[in-house]
Amino acid sequence: MSKVANHSPGRRIYSTRFATIVVWIITVAWTVPTFGLFVSSFRSKTDIYNTGWWHVFTHPSFTFANYREVLFGGGALSLGNGVLPYLVNSIVITIPSVIIPIAVATLAAYSLAWIKFKGSDFLFFFIFALQIVPLQMSLIPLLQLFTGGAHIGHITIIPAFGIAGHFAGIWLPHTMFALPLAIYLLHNFISSLPRDLMEAAHMDGANHFKVFRQIVLPLSIPAIAAFAIFQFLWVWNDLLIALTFASGTEEIAPINAKLASLVGQYGSGWQFLTAGAFVSIAIPLAVFFSLQKYFVRGLLAGSVK
Repeated sequence: MSKVANHSPGRRIYSTRFATIVVWIITVAWTVPTFGLFVSSFRSKTDIYNTGWWHVFTHPSFTFANYREVLFGGGALSLGNGVLPYLVNSIVITIPSVIIPIAVATLAAYSLAWIKFKGSDFLFFFIFALQIVPLQMSLIPLLQLFTGGAHIGHITIIPAFGIAGHFAGIWLPHTMFALPLAIYLLHNFISSLPRDLMEAAHMDGANHFKVFRQIVLPLSIPAIAAFAIFQFLWVWNDLLIALTFASGTEEIAPINAKLASLVGQYGSGWQFLTAGAFVSIAIPLAVFFSLQKYFVRGLLAGSVK
């Protein structure tokens, strides 16, 4: 049986030297733009406008002026103290927007998977079906709900939340849009946990909360980490929701909202844009590489029981 599995046609095809070369070519081609962005961020304005980034291999010339200007300001860039305040805003926006849906989704996924009640299956499929609702169709109604509430005639059904223009006004939409995928992904993993383990815990006197806290939560780390990567990258790179619910408030604007302004009115600040873009992607890269060992395990969660 093992010989048949080890010498299957698919394994022979994808283990050849040709397949290895193709994978390396794709990897290098995928990495070249990021490497070019990194190199350009250390080049002067004159070098960027006159030569391509690959000229550093023949005429190396580097400067840290772009990063000093972008991070701390004080020079030609009209951003006051640079982009550091907006980088902090992105962190403040992203971390709660990842933690809150994970906390809600893990509880909901456990309840739908192991606490059977009438209509639980319908509720699970209904939540999963919410993913088909286009994000763009929900933004304006949500913004109107936050600012003016919901009314039928002169009767107020839902009062105005008053959170537009505050960080909470960005956390809540991100949480709402993330919950369907989070519940689906975590439900598949939690429902695949051994039933004997759950029954043994209940026979020992553990209630649902204790089972969730001491058994389900530690075993669900791969699935939680996989979703955390998706959600962190989505929220960090988001601009549409941040612009809509920040309501033009500069104090809570994320770094993405300020990257475009790094280029001057006549396109004279591309050297700053390369440095600012790399500052923006540095933190998501660090998060991805620190959690990548859980990524594949989380994606395959619940696929095989």
